[in-house]
Amino acid sequence: MKTNNIAFAFFCALVTAIMAFPLLGLKMVSEGTGMIIQGATASTWIYIASACMMVFLVQLFKTSLNSGVEQFKVQLSRLPTPSLPADQHVRLEKWALILIIGLALAWPFMTSRSSIDLATLVLIYVMLGLGLNIVVGLAGLLDLGYVAFYAVGAYSYALLNNYYGLSFWICLPIAGLLAATFGFLLGFPVLRLRGDYLAIVTLGFGEIIRIFLNNLTTLTGGPNGIPGIPKPTLPMIQTDPEFALISLDFSRSSREEGVVPFHTFFGLDYNPETKVVFLYLLALAMCLAIIFVIRRLIRMPVGRAWEALREDEIACRSLGLNRTAIKLSAFTLGASFAGFAGCFFAARQSFISPESFTFIESAIILAIVVLGGMGSQLGVILAAIVMIVLPELAREFQEYRMLMFGLLIVLIMIWRPQGLLPMQRPHLAIKEAEHA
Repeated sequence: MKTNNIAFAFFCALVTAIMAFPLLGLKMVSEGTGMIIQGATASTWIYIASACMMVFLVQLFKTSLNSGVEQFKVQLSRLPTPSLPADQHVRLEKWALILIIGLALAWPFMTSRSSIDLATLVLIYVMLGLGLNIVVGLAGLLDLGYVAFYAVGAYSYALLNNYYGLSFWICLPIAGLLAATFGFLLGFPVLRLRGDYLAIVTLGFGEIIRIFLNNLTTLTGGPNGIPGIPKPTLPMIQTDPEFALISLDFSRSSREEGVVPFHTFFGLDYNPETKVVFLYLLALAMCLAIIFVIRRLIRMPVGRAWEALREDEIACRSLGLNRTAIKLSAFTLGASFAGFAGCFFAARQSFISPESFTFIESAIILAIVVLGGMGSQLGVILAAIVMIVLPELAREFQEYRMLMFGLLIVLIMIWRPQGLLPMQRPHLAIKEAEHA
């Protein structure tokens, strides 16, 4: 064993110990005439020592570990891997999607209220992930400011309802159109940018929107946010005693004209869980509509153009495809889906503020897209469940949430860079000629 390996392993362990202080929230504070480390419990020191020892051993025996991993990969590659024809794979994906939809429909009727509420939050991130998947996964445009369109959709409903009294169903398409407009306007300055430069510009756009909403106190309330956003109601046609369009509210009682409580209209006992179930089913319907639209777009020329742009922009340009139209369509459609999700988020929370639309939200949505598989709808659904549900199941690790996110993404990039459920693209293969 070389001395250089031991020195480098010790150096890496020392760096790990130093980086553990800000990551775990440890601080040096003065007490009397001395200095103490604030926040250092016995378990914290055990975690730091374990991490340092692990890093030291991994770096010390890195060569042996790498050779073992390579041998394992060779042995794994020799195993027979079942491959399905394209038509069977499409059929299998279709049945898997039907099974997921059936389970999602039955979910609110066999779980608790907290589980339904958590599932609604997962569906919001599914909508956001599907929208960003168009920009990043299909068109190959790295967008780090996607949360800005999410904020535009949420504030569209909050402001239109607060100042003009418009209902959720009227504001929903307006929020999508406004978010799409912002996506269209963002597309023009970044038409000539790619890679890191595109990511920096979109990141700046997201921060500009958040700071703008935070400073415009006379209109948006600034950091105080906008409270009292009404929940969505269920439109219903009443034929008795006369034909009229009414709205069913899920509260105990309602004094608004044309709004009738849901339990009163159907002659049921009041149940506060009905409102949670309705919000869940509404989010599920929106997710299904977005999935249907995206699956149709992928099979259309615009979907093929997105994939061509992602694979090779120069080749895409040489084929005569309009790069401007392709990029603008990706930004516009992806932003519109974020606007729909933002409108629903505002209605579900009944309160929004600029702090709900920070950069970390964009990072989580991008992590969902990368973790699930670029361009894969089923992958986005699975990744959203993993990213949102796992932290709730392990609440004792809540303060290390972002550290776990980063570790998960690093592992995925190393062991499965194509994602959990990569998108299966149709391809042609020439059949080998049979030899006599």
